[in-house]
Amino acid sequence: MNDEYFMSIAIEEAHQAAAEDEIPVGACLVRAGKVILQEHNRTRQMQNPLAHCEKLILDQAQEMGLKYMQDCTLYVTLEPCLMCSGMIVLSRLGRLVYGASDPKSGACGSVYQTLKDKHFNHHPELRRGVLAADCALVLTDFFRNKR
Repeated sequence: MNDEYFMSIAIEEAHQAAAEDEIPVGACLVRAGKVILQEHNRTRQMQNPLAHCEKLILDQAQEMGLKYMQDCTLYVTLEPCLMCSGMIVLSRLGRLVYGASDPKSGACGSVYQTLKDKHFNHHPELRRGVLAADCALVLTDFFRNKR
């Protein structure tokens, strides 16, 4: 199993979000080579603008007793925003892998560099662009169908 395999699981979650009329972003958390959590955006369902898939996963991981996640990798179809990237740093995630870049609000290289900010004492490993075209297509199809 590799990054592409796990990203494909996150893409499935993004498709599920689109089917539920949510912004189609999906994610999964991997530990010891196994998916332990998977989620998609639920901002409309929960009527909460903070219900991004990354936040939902990190909250669930905390509830499972994973205070710090140095041994985990988070796969997300879209570059995390400032809120989610801050949570990623504070949870001490070991590794982040994302698909499509977000030139409007991406906080892992596109607009901000949260994961590399020298003021933080934790800097997760980062891999960008895994299955980027597939991840972007879910978003573009969703918004094209909305218009």
